[in-house]
Amino acid sequence: MIRSPTVSSLLMLALSACGASRSPVPLVGASTDISALTGEWAGDYSSVESGRSGSISFTLRAAGDSAFGDVVMIPSAWGRPLVPWRQESATGAGANQAPASTVLTIRFVRVEHGHVSGTLDPYADPQTGARLLTTFSGEVNGNTIAGTYTTRLPSGDTQTGRWTVQRR
Repeated sequence: MIRSPTVSSLLMLALSACGASRSPVPLVGASTDISALTGEWAGDYSSVESGRSGSISFTLRAAGDSAFGDVVMIPSAWGRPLVPWRQESATGAGANQAPASTVLTIRFVRVEHGHVSGTLDPYADPQTGARLLTTFSGEVNGNTIAGTYTTRLPSGDTQTGRWTVQRR
């Protein structure tokens, strides 16, 4: 297994705007597994439990022993990207200000024998601004990655959903 720092422009999704994030994100896996994740990916996510669905996109670029990626998630009913969680969001301060970033970052990614798993940095609930934490896993099958995710709510309860992306 190779342990590679990645720049957290994560989560594979600065879909329309492929920018590199500034904080390193660990990417763990064999070089062949990591190379299977490189490219531009787009698809969707949905959760019966939360009632949310939307588009997801990300770009992952490998450069030597590093990888760079951006993630953008846009809930269908919300019409704009989810934003990273900030303390002000929870208290309502800055609620009317434009977010500094719509790019979510991946905290950690592991890929092994076609199975990918990871964790997103906290992001704001689009309705309440509350801090949400999400883990994801999926299976790489050629130009498709399909899997599930679990979001931990502030109450400690969880909601699950599914996601699928295709390499462009």
